[in-house]
Amino acid sequence: MAARAPGLVDLYKKAAVSLAKNRVGGRRAAVYLVLDRSGSMRPYYRDGSVQHLAEQTLALAANLDDDGVVPVVFFSTGIDGTAEIGLDSYRDRIGALHDAMGHMGRTNYHLAMRAVIEHYQASGATDPAFVVFQTDGSPTSRPEAERLLCKAAELPLFWQFVGFGDDEFRFLRKLDDLPVPGRRLVDNAGFFPAGPAPREISDGDLYDRLLAEFPSWLAAAGAAGILPD
Repeated sequence: MAARAPGLVDLYKKAAVSLAKNRVGGRRAAVYLVLDRSGSMRPYYRDGSVQHLAEQTLALAANLDDDGVVPVVFFSTGIDGTAEIGLDSYRDRIGALHDAMGHMGRTNYHLAMRAVIEHYQASGATDPAFVVFQTDGSPTSRPEAERLLCKAAELPLFWQFVGFGDDEFRFLRKLDDLPVPGRRLVDNAGFFPAGPAPREISDGDLYDRLLAEFPSWLAAAGAAGILPD
């Protein structure tokens, strides 16, 4: 880390502390980042909040993943673009990618979720996936997002939703609390609101919130046969 990405060393250490605190230190997982490009997200790209979340996610991935690369899915009405960030290519990358994608549309979670699922299945990964899914509001198609999340509970993917802004996020709270086993095989999602100034959350606090429900999902997914022994 010190040689390849010296700017991430502090974040890497803080992520390691949080992983150990949540008793998942040494665990392997592929890490994905999903970023909202709906029109209301413009200020968060402009002030560096989205770039900062990407760097926090990459530092987490450096602890969890085996290649130090995070696939990134940008979505609005559809999939606006896909890319990767890595230890050798992360500085100011999110803003440049965002600027090249043009029009910012509405908010369709399910298309981004489907893109992650397809990428994960095509990758041949044997480790589970930890998906950081950032948004600032509810999706245009709520039934589709809910249906896909419930279906995806059969897969070794955990969805950690992060809300930017001062929305009440009622729909994301609903997804977080969908009944098990009534609607889904296991609880495969977490959510926390980062508020209107997400960069003001300390890195340690953010990692603790990101990882709060991941250990219980690992245990439940293992017991359900979703994860290999």
